[in-house]
Amino acid sequence: MARFHTLRVAAVDRPTDDSVALTFAVPPGLREEYRHTPGQHLALRRTADGTDVRRTYSICSPAPAPGTEGPRTLRVGVRLVEGGAFSTYALKEIAVGDEVEVMTPAGRFTLEPAPGLYAAVVGGSGITPVLSIVTTLLEREPTARFCLIRSDRTSASTMFLEEVADLKDRFPERLQLVTALSREEQQAGLPSGRLDRERLTGLLPALLPVRRVAGWFLCGPFGLVQEAERALRGLGVPRARIHEEIFHVDAATAPASAAPTATTAPAHSTVTVRLDGRGGTWPVRERESLLDTVLRNRPDAPYACKGGVCGTCRAFLVSGEVRMDRNYALEPEELGAGYVLACQSHPATEEVELDFDR
Repeated sequence: MARFHTLRVAAVDRPTDDSVALTFAVPPGLREEYRHTPGQHLALRRTADGTDVRRTYSICSPAPAPGTEGPRTLRVGVRLVEGGAFSTYALKEIAVGDEVEVMTPAGRFTLEPAPGLYAAVVGGSGITPVLSIVTTLLEREPTARFCLIRSDRTSASTMFLEEVADLKDRFPERLQLVTALSREEQQAGLPSGRLDRERLTGLLPALLPVRRVAGWFLCGPFGLVQEAERALRGLGVPRARIHEEIFHVDAATAPASAAPTATTAPAHSTVTVRLDGRGGTWPVRERESLLDTVLRNRPDAPYACKGGVCGTCRAFLVSGEVRMDRNYALEPEELGAGYVLACQSHPATEEVELDFDR
């Protein structure tokens, strides 16, 4: 069960003008709770004007090896979002020595280090979880190789530019790095422009044996992730080898089916929940999501973005039926196995049962 703890900010760095990297010190008594798999994220919480504000940010530091002590520090990257309630606070106010409420690690956009060839297509701040994945993999598996294809607007807006360059210097034979800039010409490398489906379809086979890649990791804005997935599927990559995490969805790229729908719960609908070993049954109010119903009665229910993106509120649908407004977090196999996003789910039957502990 994910829990919040107060951690002290040990370092504040600025990879770009519009981003910040926060390093948290993890005290000895909490290091096992913050043990993480490369690719996982943290939810950060603050109270602003009486409102609970939560946002998820991926861990960019390498994961501790099994059998070793949990992490002494955790580092996340935060990119400024226009009008963002937490990102603005992080860039303008958080300083070394401050204390921040940090949830224990969560997320399934992960890679347990193993021999083989892996690859990623990332855009913007999508580099943050992949940086942890690549570093951990190359440090632990001497025969593993990784191809990192990253897209940014300009070199000045590229997060963790030095960290990736240092990684390339450490593992020159095992890390293949390809950079595409959409708004700036490079002296060497790819011509400027977006990485869309057509361009990736031609580029990827020229870089590596696409079908021999053990795992593809796509992370960044919805449009880039969608285009990269379509390119890979067109090149014959099985869906099970493609892993996705979306950092941003805007109206221009969101599919029509992802738009929220006005759903009315059946009369007298109830939700029964198992959470952290305890259960309860409560009535669902009209137009209320199942997560909001649970939070009225169990404030400790896990959630972060409430936008169908982070997956923190994932729950197993034990019985009944639900309708989800949107889903950018669950993989097809998770949906097939019976998982739903509580923040986007509304009851379609009079009785619904969810299990947050599975």
